[in-house]
Amino acid sequence: MENKTATDILKEAILLERRGKAFYTSVAEKTDSEAAKKIFEMMAEEEEEHIKFLSKQFIHYTKTNEFLKNEKPAENPNEETVLRILTEDVKKQISAASFEAAAISAAMDFETKAVKIYSERAVESTDVNEKELYQMLADWEKTHHLLLHKLNEELKEEVWFDNNFWPF
Repeated sequence: MENKTATDILKEAILLERRGKAFYTSVAEKTDSEAAKKIFEMMAEEEEEHIKFLSKQFIHYTKTNEFLKNEKPAENPNEETVLRILTEDVKKQISAASFEAAAISAAMDFETKAVKIYSERAVESTDVNEKELYQMLADWEKTHHLLLHKLNEELKEEVWFDNNFWPF
C-alpha cells in the first residue's frame, strides 16, 4: 500500500472537494428541476465549505507541520426540513431515468470516495487533530451520501411502481 504524507492527503482531499463542487455546480446549472437545482446548489456550497476548511488546514500544516484544532461547522437547524421538502419536490419533478437521476447516482460515487479517503486517514493518523479533522469530514460526507442514496432509492421505487415491475 502506498504510504501518503499528510500533505498528500490534504491535496487529494482539496482536489476531491473541488471536483465535487464543479460537478454539483454544473448539474445545478443544467437541470430544469428547481428542486434538484436547489439540492445541487446546497451540495456545491457545502463542498466550498470543505475546500475552505481543508485549505486553511493545508496552509497551516505546510507552515507548522501541525494540524489546527478543529472547529465544528455551524449547522443550519432548518437544513434537514428543507432537504426533506426538496427531496419530495425532486421526486415529483424528475424520473429515475433522467439526467438528474444520473447525476444523483454519480454524486453518490463522489461521496463514497470521499468517505473512504477520510475514514481511512482518520484511522491511520496518530495526530489527534488530524484524526478529528478526517472523522468529521467522513461523517459530513456520509450525510451527503445518505441523502443521495435515499433519493435514488425512492426514484427507483417510483419506476418500479410506474412500470408495474412487481411480480405479483
